[in-house]
Amino acid sequence: MLRRGSDGRWRPGAALAELAGGATDPLLDAASSVLPRLRDITGESVQLYRRDGMQRVCVSSAEPPSGLRDTVPIGARLPMTAGSGAKVLAAWSDPGTQRAVLADAVYGERTLLEVRRRGWAQSVAEREPGVASVSAPVRDSTGAVVAAVSVSGPIDRMGRRPGARWAADLLAAAEALQSRL
Repeated sequence: MLRRGSDGRWRPGAALAELAGGATDPLLDAASSVLPRLRDITGESVQLYRRDGMQRVCVSSAEPPSGLRDTVPIGARLPMTAGSGAKVLAAWSDPGTQRAVLADAVYGERTLLEVRRRGWAQSVAEREPGVASVSAPVRDSTGAVVAAVSVSGPIDRMGRRPGARWAADLLAAAEALQSRL
């Protein structure tokens, strides 16, 4: 598994790389069935984000087959300072991360308190003009928030209160993801 390099340091060997290649991510496995169902229910773009420092990364998505959509490519890195997914990930992050995010965010501490109380977040034209979104936390078996699942699309379809329309479906999807972790 480990091999000694010419400089005398231990390094991962081919056997370790082979084992790691067979490893699966239970969250991504669950997302492959849950996200398309949520997309079909809402008719909108669906994303799954994980926090990476001061950014969030899209790790999975499901796009509607046609029409105007809010495409976020897998691997896209977005700021934690705007958008419903950012609010969800910030609301359950450690106090130091929250302080750092809030220094530049378009939302404040009161918004994060409301997100935690309600259990979901929404945004309208925060990250992108003309786009609305609603997001919910995905928890692991210990209850820690490990991701945010989001539905996003044009304000014309999502409305100015996307949470009123889609929060229940989003929370059900977050629960379905959690049940598979």
